[in-house]
Amino acid sequence: MGLLTRLRTGWALTKDSIRVLRDDPELAVFPLVGGVGGLCYVALLVGGTSVVGGFGSDVVALGVLFLLYLGTTFVASFSTAALMHETRTAFEGGEPSFRSGMAAAWRNKGTLLVWSVISATVGVVVQLIDSQDSLLAEILAGIVSVAWSILTYFVVPVIAFEDVSVREAVRRSGETFKGTWGETAGAHFGVGIVTFLFMLPVVIVAGTVLFLGIASGSGFGFGASVAVAAVLLVGVYLFSASLSSIAKTALYVYATEGRRPGAFEDVDLGHVPD
Repeated sequence: MGLLTRLRTGWALTKDSIRVLRDDPELAVFPLVGGVGGLCYVALLVGGTSVVGGFGSDVVALGVLFLLYLGTTFVASFSTAALMHETRTAFEGGEPSFRSGMAAAWRNKGTLLVWSVISATVGVVVQLIDSQDSLLAEILAGIVSVAWSILTYFVVPVIAFEDVSVREAVRRSGETFKGTWGETAGAHFGVGIVTFLFMLPVVIVAGTVLFLGIASGSGFGFGASVAVAAVLLVGVYLFSASLSSIAKTALYVYATEGRRPGAFEDVDLGHVPD
């Protein structure tokens, strides 16, 4: 029954998140900008590494890995903070604005950068542990990764809405998750399952289109299939990233204020079992 209840809650949360996105589709611009920015950063980092002679040594490789985590985390956190800010504006009946969201994220750029440095450091440490040829190391890396994800689940919305230091943001995130872990974990699990079921057919169609393009043996057919598959997969990414941030913003509002945003009247978060 617990699993079914989580799925029902996730379904309701996903439906209402879709409704928010349908009413304010401009919210999807933020993950689009973040995705493009992240890809550009990775391309520049990889290109720059190649120009200076590749990784060279393990120390250089770790340095590049750190920079990879740092840049991608900052870009993703920045765009997510902007999206969450405007999502809350939509919750309150306002009109979301790309400029307003980016300005709000920019006001917290220093904190987001520090958070990205800490997150990148943890990521490298986990990678170092996991790289050891030991089952125990792999288990430890998994435990650290899961614990860190739980502790920092609400870090970005806390930074976006509460204007606190990174240390305080991590503490507030942990307390917020702990105070509503049944509701948050249950709803997050449900949203993940439901979103996956929504996305699976699109991914299958994209794969089928790509396969048919390759099988056609035509350069034009292959190029067209790649373009169609890319559009479908980008659409999947924008849809899932937007829904995830919208749902997390609703969970944050519930966890910190004890109320559901008006757009989520179908979701009874208080009855998600622990």
